[in-house]
Amino acid sequence: MTPSEPTETRTEDRPTRRPAAQTATLAEIAREAGVSAPTVSKVLNGRADVAPATRTRVEELLRAHGYRRRRAEATRSPLIDLVFHELESAWAMEVIRGVENVARDAGLSVVLSESAGRLTPGRSWADQVAARRPHGVVLVLSGLDVSQRALLTSRSIPFVVMDPAGDPGADVPSIGATNWQGGLAATRHLVELGHRRIGAISGPPQIMCSRARLDGYRAALETAGLPVDPEMVKTGDFHHETGYRLGRELLARPDRPTAVFAGNDLQALGLYEAARELGLRIPEDVSVVGFDDLPVARWVGPPLTTVRQPLTEMAEAAARLVLELGRSGEAPAATRVELATSLVVRASTGAPPLAGR
Repeated sequence: MTPSEPTETRTEDRPTRRPAAQTATLAEIAREAGVSAPTVSKVLNGRADVAPATRTRVEELLRAHGYRRRRAEATRSPLIDLVFHELESAWAMEVIRGVENVARDAGLSVVLSESAGRLTPGRSWADQVAARRPHGVVLVLSGLDVSQRALLTSRSIPFVVMDPAGDPGADVPSIGATNWQGGLAATRHLVELGHRRIGAISGPPQIMCSRARLDGYRAALETAGLPVDPEMVKTGDFHHETGYRLGRELLARPDRPTAVFAGNDLQALGLYEAARELGLRIPEDVSVVGFDDLPVARWVGPPLTTVRQPLTEMAEAAARLVLELGRSGEAPAATRVELATSLVVRASTGAPPLAGR
């Protein structure tokens, strides 16, 4: 120990930790973990040839000491990791396009991952990312647990959450959209057309954007002095098949709604199919509003009135932010950015039938 280093007081088996402002060296972490420095280096680099118990012990010490890779150590691969909780729709393609636009301009490639519907990727994913050492990670409708965040932070791998499923926390950079305002605008449009029985097919209740859209729907009804009928609100999962099934339930009711706000375009298209099977015309018998403004919304018959969520722009903003964090190594001034939504009126909405007024 050199004279400039602080003196540590030790008990028999329990070393006293240095102040949080100071960062331990790899050799010190190795001594405390009872392993070699190369083993700690393997853990840092995401190598697989480390026993799970050893990896866990080293990771805990890295977190406890607030260890971060030095800038000289953090040699990054020319990659951006893009992680979806599900990768199966045109919605995802709009996001991929946005991240690709930014990555291409920066001379980087994009690695796609899917967490098979889970809102948090598995541990093996985090290890793979640590081994790849990308310029950054963009997570879509996903999040990270405490150990995954610590793992990426210790490798100086920045991450940004786009459209977070839940509250990502004040210290997690995120990009979203004005979902509440979009739900309000969609429902207000139907109210202004004269509709009084307005149904809704929401998305998953555990996803923040879904809850915000449904809250906007409720706020528009309450502002107009209309009751919010729980029987007119169905909980979906953002998939076409669910929009069809729940749409049939709503439209087969004796007091069926004269208009339906669907939580996304895919559910709205499922509702289209249900209406056709029941012999109902859009918008003469039932008006439909979606959310997202996917390209298909312009192609269906009739073209879909929907709330435009700027997916490509959101993805571009998330990718630019993660690269900025990688260059600066510091937290951004604003950790939560919301891009504006806007109502796009097409031919799927009109005045209600006389009997429904």
